[in-house]
Amino acid sequence: MVMGLSGLTIAARKVELGLGFSGNFSLCLLAMTAVVFSLLAATYCKKVWLFRGAVLAEWADPVQIAFFPTASISLILLGTASEPVNLTLAGLLWTVGSLAHLVVTVSVITAWINHSHYEVSHLNPSWFIPVVGNILIPIAGVHFAPPDVSWFFFSIGLVFGLVLLSIVFYRLIFHSPLPGLLVPTLFILLAPPSCGFIAWTSLTGDVGAFGRVLYFTALFILLLMLPQLPKFARQNFAPSWWAFSFPLAAFTIATLVMSEHDGGTVYTWAGRGLFCLLAVVITGLAGRTALGFAAR
Repeated sequence: MVMGLSGLTIAARKVELGLGFSGNFSLCLLAMTAVVFSLLAATYCKKVWLFRGAVLAEWADPVQIAFFPTASISLILLGTASEPVNLTLAGLLWTVGSLAHLVVTVSVITAWINHSHYEVSHLNPSWFIPVVGNILIPIAGVHFAPPDVSWFFFSIGLVFGLVLLSIVFYRLIFHSPLPGLLVPTLFILLAPPSCGFIAWTSLTGDVGAFGRVLYFTALFILLLMLPQLPKFARQNFAPSWWAFSFPLAAFTIATLVMSEHDGGTVYTWAGRGLFCLLAVVITGLAGRTALGFAAR
């Protein structure tokens, strides 16, 4: 949820700058995202205190373990979104998030390597989450740390992203389909090349040939998701539907970044159109989530 809302906030800021608007809307989104993060973090800390066995069971679960890095990624994204508002706060959030994400990434990959009960059927696109976080770090990292720090995290995300892409497609093609609750995680495939493109432009200051490879790979994956829409629509609503939010936000931001560097009206209007779609999707997800809480 926080990743999707942070992505919407960053995209809103870029749209506001492009249209010459004040940053009031994105500032409100940032405040709302911070509140949601605080509530979720406080609730999960209470869970750790009261139900440690349940938390340890989640860590041992081959599917749920991949979602632990969403906490550190949320801090990184909050830091990135806070940059135009308060540079000191943004740097603090980015630093804490980046260090935490490095620890969590090493821990998760170590758990993958040293497992005793994982099967191919456990593999799904949510395993990209630890990787995507590393690719996100350089976006704001170029302002808060030496260049080699950002290149370090970018390299981790890029290389391990390629490894995971290979084995995830192997699982999707040669093994049983994803179970219903995990079907929305297919959309996560859109996030790595989108985030990689944004990070690449932050690191190099230009799109370049490799940047275009990343962007158009993301575009192809988006096209690849279109035939999956009927499958998505048949699934009952679940928290996993939030998997649609951040990847779409990442591609929206990537398109807006492309418009900044390319200067073409096609990317500009495409970015604004995607932003409108993103806003509708996240509003719908928030509404369905609120109804779910109300219905207990």
